[in-house]
Parts: sequence; C-alpha cells; structure tokens
Amino acid sequence: MHDHIPAPASWRIALPHSAAAVPVARALVRTALAELEHTADGDTAELLTAELVANAVEHTSGGTPIELVVELMPTGCRVEVHDPDPDPPADLTRPTAEPPDLWREDGRGLLLIRALSSSCGHRPAGSGKAVWFRLSAVPAQRRPPA
Repeated sequence: MHDHIPAPASWRIALPHSAAAVPVARALVRTALAELEHTADGDTAELLTAELVANAVEHTSGGTPIELVVELMPTGCRVEVHDPDPDPPADLTRPTAEPPDLWREDGRGLLLIRALSSSCGHRPAGSGKAVWFRLSAVPAQRRPPA
C-alpha cells in the first residue's frame, strides 16, 4: 500500500575524496528522489549535487572523505556536502565583480547552484564546512492511472 505523502527522509554517506565520488553522489540523489516519488526536479538535484561534490573534491586537500547528506521533505529537498576545508566557497554567496567566463571549468558550478537552487549557502561544520542547496518541490503532475 503506497500513500502519497512523502515522509521526511534523510541519507548520510561518506564519499571518497576523488572524482569517483561524483557519479556515486548523483546516483544516490536520483535514487532517493525516484524511490520516494519526490516532486523536486531530479535532473536539477543531480546536476547541483554533482557540482557540489566535484567542487569539494577539487578544492580541498585529499585524505579525508567528504560526506553527502540528502534530506527530503514534502516541501522540497536539501543536499549538503561536508568537506575538511574551513574556508568558505568563493562564489557561492557573494556576487562576483566581473561576469564569469563560461568557458573556464572552475567557478561555473557555484554559479549554476546559485542560479538553479531555491537557496544555497555554507556553514562551519566540525573541522571543516558544509555547503548546501535547497530545491523546492514542484506541484505533482497528474499521472495517468497505471
């Protein structure tokens, strides 16, 4: 029996400090949203999660795993990535002085997160920081009966 009021659910997973963390993080978010038939935009959630994880891997020193936290609420989803570097991410919350060079690999991800998420930010966490974004749930579409 399947009731369609999604209960809040959360996952917390340690990821390797390497590029291999990115597809694992994407898969976890995709599976979590699909399994609960969540109405947040799964493609956007996946994309932004991949950017957060890639950013954490690229800009913090190796050796310490990074941690992915995914929380699903009826109002939307929140994804947080914990890394060992206490320095805040440069482009996430402060406006950039010059227009970004979209051909450069670095810096694009955080601008995407700012543009596509409902809200985003960072906070100190343990010995490092947590960078997060929120996506609002979109109204459920009427689905044809199976």
